[in-house]
Amino acid sequence: MRITLGVTGGVAAYKAAELVRRLQQDNFTVQVVMTRSAREFITPLTFAALSGQKVITDLFSGAENGEANLESAIEHIAVAQRTDLLLVAPATADILAKFARGIADDFLTTLYLASTAPVIVAPAMNVNMWNHAATQENIRLLRDRGVTVVTPDEGYLACGMIGPGRLAGQEEILAAVRSVLHAHRDLQGETVLITAGPTCEDIDPVRYITNRSSGKMGYAVAEAAARRGAKVTLVSGPTALETPAGVTGIDVRTAAEMHAAVLARFAQSSIVIMAAAVADYRPAVSAGKKMKRGKEPIALQLESTTDILAEVARDKRGRLVVGFAAETDNVAENARKKLSAKNADLIVANDVTAEGAGFDVDTNIVTIFSRDGRDVALPKMTKAEVAQRILDEIVRVRAAQQKNAGELAEAFNAAIKESSH
Repeated sequence: MRITLGVTGGVAAYKAAELVRRLQQDNFTVQVVMTRSAREFITPLTFAALSGQKVITDLFSGAENGEANLESAIEHIAVAQRTDLLLVAPATADILAKFARGIADDFLTTLYLASTAPVIVAPAMNVNMWNHAATQENIRLLRDRGVTVVTPDEGYLACGMIGPGRLAGQEEILAAVRSVLHAHRDLQGETVLITAGPTCEDIDPVRYITNRSSGKMGYAVAEAAARRGAKVTLVSGPTALETPAGVTGIDVRTAAEMHAAVLARFAQSSIVIMAAAVADYRPAVSAGKKMKRGKEPIALQLESTTDILAEVARDKRGRLVVGFAAETDNVAENARKKLSAKNADLIVANDVTAEGAGFDVDTNIVTIFSRDGRDVALPKMTKAEVAQRILDEIVRVRAAQQKNAGELAEAFNAAIKESSH
């Protein structure tokens, strides 16, 4: 597969040379594109020697020598058509802004607009530039458009400051590349049913019980699954989010409505991901009129709602079922108990009291627990990145299920054949 590596102007540009070598070790062909500023930090000759490919440095190759022609003028289109992935590392604040705003004033930015290949950016910059509202807004826009962002590391920076902004490690960048390329359409043929958001349980016509779920995690999983080739249905409680492109959205409000929507679509699904924060209790009686304020205390009697996860996982019949566990203590212990009690294949658990892992934020810190004893603890990531890692585990478990089913079928057929003799 062919990767186009964009190198932009920053102190971390020299690290891209090692990245070329590592990508080649993974059997990728690497085409390097350098911005004018990048050439102030490292020479094109270095990348040419490492990659064995011509390094593109100008929108019109040879223009400086008076040799520009039609072929060089449309070279960005040719590169865009033959690349399988555009990786920009390091990505400066300037290049992120140009990508986000659709500015095409050099080869790399023009290539970005002309390519339909997946895009990964690995930012590197001063901590204040990274934290600036403009940069964060550009990052959000790019993520919303499907660009994978490899979050920069924290540490001592070249400018002498300490904080986030250092180019992510080679292994983290390579993991993102492998995930995006190797898993690009690995859910093709799967029908995925996902729940997301909170439910609302009415006390009276103007009051209700709910929780703090924003739905962002479930929506991120739905979007990622659709991008990876699955047919996706998203059953969502009330949120402020738009249904992702390519996803069929079903809006519900209460736990009972979500239960009915899930059961109606369960039989047609091959993978079920229960990311919704379904209310465990609802008022036993919902008043028909607004309850008026009085001086006396009011006791609200609650009754249990249906445990949707347990019900659908009770008789999976070859389906893969994933549950979520939002915990405040004993996360691992509670997640493992839930994995067993609910008969799920995977449980995605997090401590909602941890900074960057609670409700209504764009990041999460989760551990994925599986029935085969594999526990995958993830650091703080964006929910879009967490969604990809969850799907990676689903693909792994799904492949094991299909392998086991095939082996059982072969053993059964062999036994039938043997008995017939």
